[in-house]
Amino acid sequence: MSTPIAPDELERLLRSTTPHALLDVRERATYERGHIYRATSLPRRLLELRLPALVSAGTTPIVLCDDGGAKPQHDAQPQAERVRGESMRDRLSALAAPTLAAMGYRDVRVLQDGLAGWRASGRRVVQGLNVPSKVFGERVRHELKTPEVLPHELAGRIARGDDMVIVDSRTPEEYRRGCIPGAISVPGAELAYRITELVDRPDTTIVVHCGGRTRSYLGAESLRRVGLPNPIVALKNGTMGWQLADLELERGADRLWPAASEKSRTVAASVAERVAAEDRIPFATPDEVTALIARRDVDNVAVLDVRTADEYAEAHVAGATWAPGGQAVQATDEYVAVRAATIVLVCDGSVRSVLTAAWLRRMGLPNVRVLRGGLPAWVSAGGAVERGHPASEVFGLTQARAKVRTVTAAELRAMLERDFAPVVVDVDPSDAYTRAHVPAATWVARTRLEDLIGGVAPDRTRPVVVTCSDGVMSTLTAATLAPLGYAASVLDGGKRAWEASGGATEQGLTRAADAPDDVVLKPYERGRWAMEAYLRWEEALDQEGWSPHALLEPPART
Repeated sequence: MSTPIAPDELERLLRSTTPHALLDVRERATYERGHIYRATSLPRRLLELRLPALVSAGTTPIVLCDDGGAKPQHDAQPQAERVRGESMRDRLSALAAPTLAAMGYRDVRVLQDGLAGWRASGRRVVQGLNVPSKVFGERVRHELKTPEVLPHELAGRIARGDDMVIVDSRTPEEYRRGCIPGAISVPGAELAYRITELVDRPDTTIVVHCGGRTRSYLGAESLRRVGLPNPIVALKNGTMGWQLADLELERGADRLWPAASEKSRTVAASVAERVAAEDRIPFATPDEVTALIARRDVDNVAVLDVRTADEYAEAHVAGATWAPGGQAVQATDEYVAVRAATIVLVCDGSVRSVLTAAWLRRMGLPNVRVLRGGLPAWVSAGGAVERGHPASEVFGLTQARAKVRTVTAAELRAMLERDFAPVVVDVDPSDAYTRAHVPAATWVARTRLEDLIGGVAPDRTRPVVVTCSDGVMSTLTAATLAPLGYAASVLDGGKRAWEASGGATEQGLTRAADAPDDVVLKPYERGRWAMEAYLRWEEALDQEGWSPHALLEPPART
């Protein structure tokens, strides 16, 4: 089902122009603590959900990486029957490989000894999330010398009532959790499109901020490229720097971006035309995009809609992924696993697509293009559209539903009152479990299911009921448990149905079968020390050098 690949061979693949994907199948917090540069975080539990959008061509070489350090086993023996000392984290790749084979991927490789083998060969690992984008952001600041303003200086300007417009370039959700007082939410790709609605005078200072550094710099430089006469600065270290300066954030703000007028659209379209010419950004007609989509199973193609959530929901190219432009640059590795893939960007015309494409091409993605005329041209050409935020198709779900028995909320309540009550297993993310779960449910990381279930349900004659929010992941989990000898069923409709029926819930991480490493807290959620450490880490990326392979190579010998 898979072949081994040595670190030397993997490095050659990563350096090459051959389309490939390096997938780290560990959970996200473990990935954050150390991973191979440009590896995409795709925990084993999410393969069926996310992999088809990340790697569309079945012949693409895919390398799987886990912790390593122990000889992988290809069976799924319960914990008590396996060799003492072996960790599930050391064999996640071997367990993930059959899933990829069933999904039609024909060139699956497993990194020998995983991350431990990569380290043992003298190669680097990097810490953090979205590292390629963070490195790029620091490079932009370094090369373009982005003007900055310090937190206390900005606070003084606000107190004096200076002529300024402060824009928050993050997502609306992040903005509402805490922004600089008076800031307006204008996510990254919207800045150049809407800024003329916010600025009337050429001497008004425009201040761009995010939570840390990357989106502040990229947002400020996007506005500088518009060619406005206004002073444009980035807030140094964003909201974290503001808090570390003992200044208060505004919570719950709801000043969202203004609608783009005809004047704004005209100005922005002129900017897009100039940027496209300067950066030689290629366009694709609707017919050409249709032909690309038809070959997705042969050539990797990603269609990314970079507009706002509401615009995407109103109508979008059928099968397109919602990737708001600022996030597509801030977290590129979450949308693009195959760097050589053809990436088609879509908006309502060309402005947001072109400016996003300009950044992605500067990041080194070789095959980025823009749908000429955007969604209106696609519709005029008869292209298929979808509405809403459709749920991704989950591989194997239909077959699993046909095999797995379901129980209603009422039936589960009755079962829990019996002497021989079932074991209730919750496979939601740990933060969702913490917010609410069925009483007596134990949280299990689906990524390490085979390793954990023996401790949660040692008696295989006892029934197991699996739950999650909507019944999707719980169904796949129950289908995995059946071959292991468990009488597993699924709560029909998940916890939503349970709560809708009046079922009580518990809060807190009350029964966890393992340390929750699936959710990464933001630095500001961890405390002052975490914010300070994060900003030191991000700023230090400026010292890594700009070779695209610098972070793959062994450290220089001294």
